[in-house]
Parts: sequence; C-alpha cells; structure tokens
Amino acid sequence: MPKPTIYLGADHAGWKMKEAVESALRADGFDVTDLGNQVLEATDDYPEFAFKVANEVANHPGSFGVLSCGSAEGVCIVANKVKGIRAAVIYSPFAAESSRTDDDANIACIPGRGVSTEDGVRMIQQFLATKFSGAERHQRRIAKIAEIENQTL
Repeated sequence: MPKPTIYLGADHAGWKMKEAVESALRADGFDVTDLGNQVLEATDDYPEFAFKVANEVANHPGSFGVLSCGSAEGVCIVANKVKGIRAAVIYSPFAAESSRTDDDANIACIPGRGVSTEDGVRMIQQFLATKFSGAERHQRRIAKIAEIENQTL
C-alpha cells in the first residue's frame, strides 16, 4: 500500500523543525510536498503556510499535513478554519497517538520552539503510523464536528 502524501509548511520559528521532518519523512519513503519557505526568512507569517497546507489536505483525501510555528498554536488555529481539517498540536507522544486514534486528526502541528527536532520527528512519525480507532464514540464526535462545520452563523 502506498504511503500518503504529506504537505509541510512552517514560518521562520518552525523552519528548522519542518526541514528535519521533511528529511526524515523522505527517508521513510513518504511523498512530501513542502509548501513553506525554502529558505529561512524571518519576515514570513504562518497564516499563509498553514492555509496552503490545510487546503491541500482538505482537497486530497488520505493525505496529511505537518505544520510548525513557534508554539504550534497559530498554525493549528489557521488550519482548523478549513472545512474538513482536524489539526492538533503535537507536544508529546501521547498527543501524537491520541490525536489520531480518537480524533482522526489529519494535520499535526508541532512546536518549532521548546521541542527538539529529534523529538519532533519521532512524534510526527508516531502520528503518521497511528491509525484512527474507528470506535463508535469517536466517529460520533467527529460527525458532530462536521455538523458544526456545516452550520452558518
């Protein structure tokens, strides 16, 4: 079975993490598309990269995204504005696993600051290796999220 496409994006605070994750995922045989800056640029802003990645993941079922900024919170907020996206901040192995088993997250947001690139890479690998449990209670909750997405204000 082929591995899913992974879309990456990061601002300057997450750039080093993005580069490390990209290298590791390519070595693991993933098809990786980097939608972030190709060079470190301190004047970039995370919303543009987060939106690009979230839009690609939403339009390519079965794909995943990895986003990084200083705290991972900003990119997560932006990504979750896109219909069909379930982005989660990954700050521990538990968060990496439970965001997939319980929430069927399709984008992992990893802090560029406060997490070593080695730990970040391991958590992203765990995120991608973990399958959604499919448990009824989790399916029910995800369906409720989709209902909320479809409501208009």
